[in-house]
Amino acid sequence: MELDKRHPGDGGEGCLVGVVRVPVKIVALIVVLPVRVVWDLLVALAQAVRRHVLGPFSVYVLQPVLRGIGRVLTVLLKLVFVWPWVGLWRYVLVPVGQGLAWVWRGLYDQALAPARRFLTAHVLLPLGEALAWLGRGGMRHLLAPLAKGVTWIGWALGMTLFVWPWVALWRHVLTPVGRGAVWLAATVYRYVLTPVGDGLVRLAAAVFRYLLRPVGLGLARLVGALYRYLLRPVGLGIAWLAAALHRYLLAPLGQVLVWAWHVAGRIVRAVWRGIRLVGWVLVGWPAAQVYRHVLTPVGHVVRDVWRTVRNTVREVRAEVRKALFGGTAREPARSRARTLGSTTAVGDTPSAPEISWRKRG
Repeated sequence: MELDKRHPGDGGEGCLVGVVRVPVKIVALIVVLPVRVVWDLLVALAQAVRRHVLGPFSVYVLQPVLRGIGRVLTVLLKLVFVWPWVGLWRYVLVPVGQGLAWVWRGLYDQALAPARRFLTAHVLLPLGEALAWLGRGGMRHLLAPLAKGVTWIGWALGMTLFVWPWVALWRHVLTPVGRGAVWLAATVYRYVLTPVGDGLVRLAAAVFRYLLRPVGLGLARLVGALYRYLLRPVGLGIAWLAAALHRYLLAPLGQVLVWAWHVAGRIVRAVWRGIRLVGWVLVGWPAAQVYRHVLTPVGHVVRDVWRTVRNTVREVRAEVRKALFGGTAREPARSRARTLGSTTAVGDTPSAPEISWRKRG
């Protein structure tokens, strides 16, 4: 462990910081380091004990013992808290309940049912009929008049509170006010709105008669005069000028341009034919003559010479093979060249007639 190792950026520390840091490092080295070592040893020992002692002890000893104790406690708890109540319910309460139910059914069939029928037939039905008769008599002679009185009182209260005030308001307040408003509106319409409306109608008629109609007629006449004496002559002059330009300038100019285009086309075709003729005379015809009268005979001569040389070489090779190995002097089949797509050798292929370049074209 390096006690004097400094971190970057400690260059500005004072002497007091160094004096405090050195004892702290010494205490850490003497106290903290042994404690940390002891702690690590204890952790390692605890892990080893848990892995090699407590783990097998728990798996093979403690867990089976606890399972056995749990089963014994389960049986004891069932024996103390479950099975007695199950036996009490099954062997005491259920038979007692069944006996009580049988006794109740017998008591009901033998005593309560006849008593119920007797009470219903001789007590309750007469009592009900008597109460019904009293109810009908009370309804007719007591409740009906009382209901009529209550209904009349309610009708009087309802009319007093909700009908008669509104009827009086309509009859003595709203009707006179409405009639006054109608009379006022009729008076205003008759003596104010009608004269004002008549005056506005007469004013509008006068404005239309003495202002708008003369102005409109003047504008219509002005527009008619402008069209008759200005726009129409100018339009006719422009139309005549356009027709004259088209007839005496544009049409002849177009015809001249079309004629010049056709003439230029004919000239170009003639020049091209001349160039083609000059090219054939200067290049094509001499090349064809050279090919026909020079190159073709030379090629034939070279072909004949090459064929003769090749046949001579084959014969010499055959004679040498015969002299060395014996047998017939025949060229092997693999050395005889053949033409493409045929079974004849090159030497056996008849030569095709020569065709000139001019005939091929």
